[in-house]
Order: sequence, then C-alpha cells, then structure tokens
Amino acid sequence: MSSITDAIRTTTLHKGAILTVILVSYFMILLDNSVIFTALPSLQADLQLTGTELAWVQDAYTLVFGGLLLLGARAGDILGRKPVFIFGLIVFSVASLLIALSPAGWWLITARAIQGIGAAVVAPSALSLITAAFEGEQRSRAVAWYSATAGIGASLGLVIGGATASWFSWRAGFFINVPIGIAMLILAPRFLPRTPKLPGRFDIVGAVTSTLGVGSLVFAILYAAEFGWATVPTLVGFVVAAVVLTVFVVAEARAAQPIMPLRLFASRLRTGAYLTRLLYLGAMIGFFFFTSQYLQEALGFTPLQAGLAFLPMTVVNFAVAVAIPRLTARFGNALPLTVGVVLTLAGMIWLSRIAPTSDYLTAVALPMLLIGAGQGLAFAPMTTYGISGATPSDAGAASGVVNTFHQVGSSLGLGILVAIAGAAVSGTTTSMATAVTAEASAALTAGSGFLLLSLIIVLALVVPGAAALRRRAATEATVETPAAVSAQSRA
Repeated sequence: MSSITDAIRTTTLHKGAILTVILVSYFMILLDNSVIFTALPSLQADLQLTGTELAWVQDAYTLVFGGLLLLGARAGDILGRKPVFIFGLIVFSVASLLIALSPAGWWLITARAIQGIGAAVVAPSALSLITAAFEGEQRSRAVAWYSATAGIGASLGLVIGGATASWFSWRAGFFINVPIGIAMLILAPRFLPRTPKLPGRFDIVGAVTSTLGVGSLVFAILYAAEFGWATVPTLVGFVVAAVVLTVFVVAEARAAQPIMPLRLFASRLRTGAYLTRLLYLGAMIGFFFFTSQYLQEALGFTPLQAGLAFLPMTVVNFAVAVAIPRLTARFGNALPLTVGVVLTLAGMIWLSRIAPTSDYLTAVALPMLLIGAGQGLAFAPMTTYGISGATPSDAGAASGVVNTFHQVGSSLGLGILVAIAGAAVSGTTTSMATAVTAEASAALTAGSGFLLLSLIIVLALVVPGAAALRRRAATEATVETPAAVSAQSRA
C-alpha cells in the first residue's frame, strides 16, 4: 500500500467536508472559465476591445492554466498537495479581485493570466486530493461529482455572468470569487488531509517550453484570423511553436522527473481519453463563446436572458451527471462516453443550423438538451480513463495531464474556431445579426468536426482499451480465486 494512502488513513478524514472544499474550489475555477461568456458584449463595449483582444481575455486564462498545470501538479507532489492547494486559492482569489477592478484591456488580460496561475495550482491538486483521500466506490462517486462540477460549473457560470452583467456589471461576476475564496481558505487548512512530500525537483524546462509552445501556436492562429495566414508574425508563431514543442517532448523524454511523464501515454486508454478531452473541449469552448454572442447580438437577448437560455442544458447535465455512478456501475465507462460524444455531436450539428430569425426553442433549446445530456455522460468517463492505472507516484502528473488537455483543448479550439468564424464573414458587408449568425454557424460546424474526430478516437482507442482492461481484470480474478480457495482449505 502506498505511503500516501497510509498517511491519509492515519488521520480522521471528514470525507464530506473534504469533498465540499475541493468541489467548491474547483467550481470557482470553472465559474471564471465561463462567467465571462455571457458578459462578453458588455465587457467589449466597456473596455473597447477588438475581436482578437476579446478572444485573448479567454485565452490568456486558459493558456496559462493549461501551460502551467503540469508544473502545478508536480508542485503538489513535491511540496505537499494541501499547502499548494491553499497557495493556488490565494493567487486565484487575488487575481479575481484584480480582474473586477480592471481599468483597461491590458490589465484585464494580464489579470486573467495571473488567475490562470492560481487555477493551474488548484485544479490538479483537487483531483489528486480526491485520488488520495478516497478509494473504491467512494472514489468513483467523488470523481463523478468532480466531473459533474466541470459541466455544471461551466453552465451555471453563463447564468451567473449574464445575471450580474444585466443587474450590476460584468465585473460583479469576478467579485463573487472573493468571498468564496476567503471561505475556502478558512476551511481548507482545517479539513484537507496533509499528504507526504515526495522527493524530487521541478522540471522548469518542461513547464516553460510547454507554455511557450502552446502560447505561440494560439498566438499564430489568432493573429492569422485578424491579419492573414501569410503574414510574418503568423508564420514565425507557427515555427516557434513547432520548435519549442519539439524541445518540450525531447526534454520530457530525457528528464529524470518530467512534469509530463511520457510513460503515461503508453496506455492507449489514457491516451485516448486525453485526445478525446482535447477535441471535446475544443468544440465546447466554441459552443459557449459563439452561442452566447448569437443569443445577444442576433436574437436580441439581454445578458441575463442569454444566461438563462443555457438552463435547459444545465438541468439535463446535472440530472445525467448525478446518475453517472449508477450507469457506470452497470455498463462501465466506455458506453456512457461513446453515447455522450454522439449526443453532443448531434446537438452541435443541429445547433449549427441557426439563422438570424431562428426560433429559440427549436433552434437552440432543443439542441442544448442533447449537448447537456452528452456532457453529463462524457465528462466522468473521460476523467476516470485519464487517471486509470496511474501509480501513486504518477497520480499528480496524471491529473495534471487530464486538466492540461482540458485547458489546451479550450485554448487551441477557441483560436481555431475564431479563425474559422472570421473567415466566414471576411470581406462581406452585412448586418450585425447576420454576421454574428454566420460566425456562430461556421464555428459550430467546425466544432462538430472536432466532436466527430473525438468519436473516432473513442472507438479506435478508448473502447478497445477498456475492453482489454476488463479482460485482464477477469483473467487476474480467475488466477487469484483458486489460490485463495487453496489457502483457505489449508487453513
């Protein structure tokens, strides 16, 4: 039995309190990942941002979040997950306050990047604490709630962002984090278990090259969307990204203690889960980003109405996510994941057919029901498979990779979809409603392509990998059972 598990078992664990602190803190991170969406039009008008700057408001957060997640996970292993988790909460809460006080776009984008640092520390520590504090069926339920929080946090963030933007200001959505963060900082030192510090050192080269590589790639995509694919900065960005990401892979292969152990990708099950998450989140970020703008600028919804428009998805998402532990206990994780991706794909294709005069109920709400059900089914299995079979020493790294692919998928996905949306209306002179609808339709169609690719990966890697895992478990049980019976008869 691992030293981590032994150390935790010697402490009286308040399981409910532990899970509450972890999930509320994780919810706060996800809230700020989506609270911005329904406030985008009012934020853009207030700070006079261009379309590219508006994309960077989101990407500054997700890029730093995704780029530093692996280092955050490693910090939890070396320094202890509890103190690292608390440090991340402090950084995140302070950055939220700075965002709410932003006087200009550069301040906002910088504060969002700082907020990403805090999120990069909290997120992997949260999943690692769940892995360390819970076992067996309890862990399955805890992971299911963690995954449900991912979907619900994103959806509720839209409602909260819209409500605060309509009633007060877009800034209010970030002020909310300050009292929540203070409350969690009071509870975390008391209830979270202290895990042993593992010997090791930080992989600074890996952290820097992963962040710069992905950042350069997203910069090139966003710059190309506004100024063209043949421009010098665009080409330089792609070249830098290719070189730096190559250096990252080589450095990870040679590092004694890498932040992304390449051995994690030896499992086709984990690899499939990571790639599925990358593509799935690339599609979902486009769904939130463009649908919220379509609702407000084409259909004339207020920010509050736009937030409430996502409620059908939120309700279905929650209902399905709550049922996931029972579904996976009966059918395993592969079937819910497959059905979840299929439902999300169907909903996205349906939603991509929007027009400036579409009816909300048939063109938006009904597709959202499919997307919400798909999210509820897909997130927990993706998370479970992402950490499946990881050793205790790799638990932090595995959870870091899960969250890294989550955030990098969001960053790359948004960059690609913004470029595609911009190309859809380039050189045309149409009304605002028509232009926004064309952009949203093009982005959602491309997002459907992401989901189709993720479905192919699920069928090619995850489903066969899960089947092989079940066969191996059955074989081991068959071998162990006679030995156990023999031992009992001798006794």
